[in-house]
Amino acid sequence: MGTGTTTVSTTQDQRAWFLQLTKTERNTLIATFGGWALDGMDVMVYSFVIPALISAWHMSKGEAGLLATAALLASALGGWLAGLLADRYGRTRMLQITILWFAVFTFLSGFTNNFWQLLITRALQGLGFGGEWAVGSVLMGETIRKEFRGRAVGTVQGGWAIGWAVTAIFYSTLFSAVSPATAWRAMFWIGILPALLVFYIRRFVPEPDIYARSREKLTAQGDRPNFLEIFSPAMLKTTCLASLVGVGIQGGYHAITGWLPTYLKTVRNLSVINTGAYMFVVIAGSFCGYLVGAWLCDALGRKKCLILFSILCSVTVWAYTFLPINNAMMLVLGFPLGAGVSGSAAPAGAFFTELFPTRLRGSGQGFAYNFGRGIGALFPTMVGFLSVRVGLGKAIAIFAVAAYVVLILSALMLPETRGKQLEVSE
Repeated sequence: MGTGTTTVSTTQDQRAWFLQLTKTERNTLIATFGGWALDGMDVMVYSFVIPALISAWHMSKGEAGLLATAALLASALGGWLAGLLADRYGRTRMLQITILWFAVFTFLSGFTNNFWQLLITRALQGLGFGGEWAVGSVLMGETIRKEFRGRAVGTVQGGWAIGWAVTAIFYSTLFSAVSPATAWRAMFWIGILPALLVFYIRRFVPEPDIYARSREKLTAQGDRPNFLEIFSPAMLKTTCLASLVGVGIQGGYHAITGWLPTYLKTVRNLSVINTGAYMFVVIAGSFCGYLVGAWLCDALGRKKCLILFSILCSVTVWAYTFLPINNAMMLVLGFPLGAGVSGSAAPAGAFFTELFPTRLRGSGQGFAYNFGRGIGALFPTMVGFLSVRVGLGKAIAIFAVAAYVVLILSALMLPETRGKQLEVSE
C-alpha cells in the first residue's frame, strides 16, 4: 500500500514539474523554448532548399555541403564568442543580440544571387545561431533548480523540432504554390520572425541570480575570469572530453538532417509533398526524442541518456540507409531516427552546465559544444563528397555512426553530474 502511494505521488510530481516552476523559471523556459524553435526554423531552411539551389545555380553536392559547413563553422566561432561575452556582459543581453543577428542574416539570404553571396550570408547567420544556443543553454541551466534542470533544458531543446516542423510546412506549401525560384527565397525571408522574440526577453527574463551574485563576488575580489582557464590542468580533461561529446552530437545530427530531404527527394524519388510528409514523421520523432530524453536525463542520469539515444540512432540510421527497405518501412523508421538524433542532444545543455564552474560556465560550455559544432560542420561536406563514391545513403550512415561512437566513448570517461548544485563560490 505504501509503495503504491509513493509511486503515484512520484508520478504526479513528474507530470506537474512545469507548474512547480517559479514565475522567473517559467518565463525563462518560455523565452528560450521560443528561441530554439525559431533558431531551428532558420537553420533547417537550408536543408529543404538544397535541391532548388542545386538546380538553379548548377552546384555540385560538395558545394551544397560546403554552404552547410560554412554556417556550422561560423556557428562554432559564434557560440564560443557569445559564451565569453555572456560571462562578461550577461546572459540575457547576449541572448537578445544573437537572436537579432541570426534573424537578419537568414532574411538577407533570400536576396542572394549566387553561391558566394549565399556563402557569406550563411556564415554570418551561423555566428548568431551558434551564439544563441550557447547563451540560452547557460541561461536555462543557471535559472532552473537542480531537481528540474535536465527536464527543463531538454524540453526547451524540443523547441528546435517545432521550428523544424514549421519549416517543413512552409516547404510543402511554398514549393507547391509557387515556382522553386521564388519558393526558396521566401523560405529564407520568413527567417526574420525570430527578431520579435527579443521584446519578450527584454521584458520578462532577468539575469540568473547565481550569475549576478557571482559577478558581484568576483568584482569585489578584483577577479576577472580568463577564458583560457578552461585549458588549465584542473579543467583540461573536462574541456576535451566535453568537446568530444559535442563532436558526437553535432556530427551525427548534421550528417543525418543536413542531407535527409535531399536523400528522400533524389535517391528515394519522393515528390515535394511526400518528402514533406516523410520529414514530418522524422520531426515528430525528434520532438518526442527531446521530451523523452529530457525526462530520462533526470531519471537515469546524463551519461546513460546520452549513450542510450546514441545507440538507438546508430542502429536506426544504418537500417534506414543500408537495408533494402520499401518506402512504407522507411516512413515507420523515420520516427525512431528522429527520436535518436534529438534524444542524444537533449542532455547536453544540463550536462555541460554542470561540468563547468560558474565563473567559466559561458566560456567552457560555449567552447565545448561549439568545438563539436565546428568539427561536426565538416560532416555535411564530407557526406557530399563521399556520396559520389558510395551513394548518399551510405555516406550519411558512415559519418553518423562514427560520430555516435565518439560520443559514447567520451561520455563514459566523464563524471555523472545529475543533481549537482551550482555554486556561487565556484
